[in-house]
Amino acid sequence: MTTKRHKGPPAGETGQEALYLKSLSERQVPVNIKLRDGEVVSGWIEYFDDKMVRLTREGKPNLFIYKTQIRTITEGGGPRGNNINIRSGRRGSSSSAPLADKSSGLSS
Repeated sequence: MTTKRHKGPPAGETGQEALYLKSLSERQVPVNIKLRDGEVVSGWIEYFDDKMVRLTREGKPNLFIYKTQIRTITEGGGPRGNNINIRSGRRGSSSSAPLADKSSGLSS
């Protein structure tokens, strides 16, 4: 006889990413999104799903950005705000150090 095994979330996923993005979206918090190629785009997150975010920008076209292309999302548009690594769901404070060198566990 086989017993059913309930699957939990994949290792490394806590569900916090969706809660954080929902909070940013509902409050229309200004954010900077740093892309994997180093480009930074600013706006607020209007919509997101499991694969992409929609960044709404004042006076510029809105962007649909695949999450795989996002390195970090930083709140408040400032260089020292809270950030989240979109794949790990972990938060830390921003700095000018490369992401792989941060002691907070953020990595690209």
